[in-house]
Order: sequence, then C-alpha cells, then structure tokens
Amino acid sequence: MARCEVCGNDYGMTFEVHAQGAIHVFDCFSCAIHRMAPICEHCRCQIIGQGVEAEGQWFCGAHCARSEGRTGIVDRV
Repeated sequence: MARCEVCGNDYGMTFEVHAQGAIHVFDCFSCAIHRMAPICEHCRCQIIGQGVEAEGQWFCGAHCARSEGRTGIVDRV
C-alpha cells in the first residue's frame, strides 16, 4: 500500500504520476488535480482541460488571457 501525498490516505490502489522528473502518488483524481493542475492567472481556477499558455503564464481559456492583456489568443472548438 502507498500513501497519497495530498490527503495522506494509505490505500491499496494508489497511482503514480510521473512529471518533470518527479513521481507523485495519489489515491484519486481529485487529489492529483489538487496538486498538479496549474492555476489560471486571471480567474484563479484550476485548469483541468487544455488551457492556454501565453508569455510563460497559464490561463483557463482565451477569454482570461485576453482579460490579462494577451493578444492573438483564440479558443479552438
């Protein structure tokens, strides 16, 4: 069994996320999102979907990026 690094639950079905040379252990997707998801620079929500990166900052979508003065960014649907 392994312990979730967010909630501390000692659980037999934890999973690992390998990112940027580190290994993270979680017991559920909620804990993984809590630890791993970037935060939108404008509205402060956790970015669960694609998001957009502009000038080294992350935004949940083009609207938030434009609200922070970024230009030329459009959402793709």
